[in-house]
Amino acid sequence: MYTGVLLGLMKRNDDIDMKAVSTSPHSASDCCEPNTSSAADDSMDDWLFLSSESTGPPAVQVSQDDQEGDDTGKFKTKLVSAWRSVKYGWPLKQKSKFSRSSPVTMLGTSFELKEEGDRERFRRSFTSLLWLTYRRGFPQLAGCSLTTDSGWGCVLRTGQMLLAKGLLLHLMPPDWMWSANRHTVTDDMNLSRPANRAERGWNLNGKSNNRCRRLSLDSQLDRPMEATHRRLVSWFADNPEAPFGIHQLVELGKSSGKKAGDWYGPSIMAHILRKASAASADLPDLTVYVAQDCTIYLQDVRRLCEGPPPQSWKSIIILVPVRLGGQDLNPSYITCVKNLLTLQCCIGIIGGKPKHSLFFVGFQDDHLLYLDPHYCQPTVDTTKENFPLESFHCKHPRKMAFSRMDPSCTIGFYAKRQKDFDSLCTAVKKALSTSAERYPMFIFSEGGRCEEEEEEESSTPANNLTYIQRKKELTRVNTSDSMDEFVLL
Repeated sequence: MYTGVLLGLMKRNDDIDMKAVSTSPHSASDCCEPNTSSAADDSMDDWLFLSSESTGPPAVQVSQDDQEGDDTGKFKTKLVSAWRSVKYGWPLKQKSKFSRSSPVTMLGTSFELKEEGDRERFRRSFTSLLWLTYRRGFPQLAGCSLTTDSGWGCVLRTGQMLLAKGLLLHLMPPDWMWSANRHTVTDDMNLSRPANRAERGWNLNGKSNNRCRRLSLDSQLDRPMEATHRRLVSWFADNPEAPFGIHQLVELGKSSGKKAGDWYGPSIMAHILRKASAASADLPDLTVYVAQDCTIYLQDVRRLCEGPPPQSWKSIIILVPVRLGGQDLNPSYITCVKNLLTLQCCIGIIGGKPKHSLFFVGFQDDHLLYLDPHYCQPTVDTTKENFPLESFHCKHPRKMAFSRMDPSCTIGFYAKRQKDFDSLCTAVKKALSTSAERYPMFIFSEGGRCEEEEEEESSTPANNLTYIQRKKELTRVNTSDSMDEFVLL
């Protein structure tokens, strides 16, 4: 009965793709490209992260109180939430083919997949990225009854993934990789037949302790780094206390006119991450800077990073919101995007397809490599000792053609020390040179934005019209219909 009511109600919602029930947890446009690779490529496909017991859809449950309640609005909200749990919680095996004849580039590192050693390094490097997806069953978000972000929080999740990559570079050794075996498990208490001593449970004294809960997938191999890894994951937990959790991000988004259930654009997400970092006491030696008007003001960056001894220079994450075209991606920017993803200082791109956010981390030929947040998983209690880590790491990369990329995106960079920042400026300027002939993706300015604002404040029009100088003429561009807070270039 409830399933019929649910389907009838959802058919009247234009933003729900009913085909997803019978195909995949993603929209129809998410389907993988046709299989054109040879049989030799098959070994690259089966990078699954699910247990055999989690392949079925969660049951749609509607309580008796909801049936008898008078508030039909809340009841509809619960039905929508339940529907999204089915849509985004029904995982199916989907394959992305990777050519062995072309290198894969991922955040500054190139991998030759024809070499077995490089294939293994690519697997481990990709799996080591933090994967933050839709969750269900977390404490209610303030001001509403939502206990899941399924269907609306994908930009928040991709923003979390970009910040998490920056924090991994900030807190972990440069060559750190998550030590995960490839056993399919249902819980840390049920690891599949440990093959050696390193996969068994050990206590803090290094002695065998088979009665204690086993650590998640070889995490006992490097206890100090694993403790930092777990602490970092807990900062993104789905509870109000987590500094970068969804509760905190939604709360910070209110100052931008956003609330739980709204669509968050890549530009607004950049400012939310900046506010979250500034409000956190866990990272006193790190700051976040958001570029304004597609410009990185070097004087403002130095002002943020320079501090009194003993911390003379703070590490910095630089976020650059850009719009690379009108309604579609301008193909002239593709080479520039590739160049940026080849830099060691790049920490990824908050992007995606229209109204469907993805976290871009690399490319192969004319396809982007990404992590997808559109999979709804149960909330993990990170306050428990040795909480399971499997759901925070994805083992199967996916690809998408550059031509499907939404032009609105935010690009992230990280610099640990002052000399790293100087190197970043040099490398990024060189990467941007391919887009300088028509209009640069973004620019560096030696001055500070505050100084320029003081000079232009009296002449700035107080409306939504932005004036762009093109060929010595002023062109008026109305940005009210833009999908995000950008000037159309």
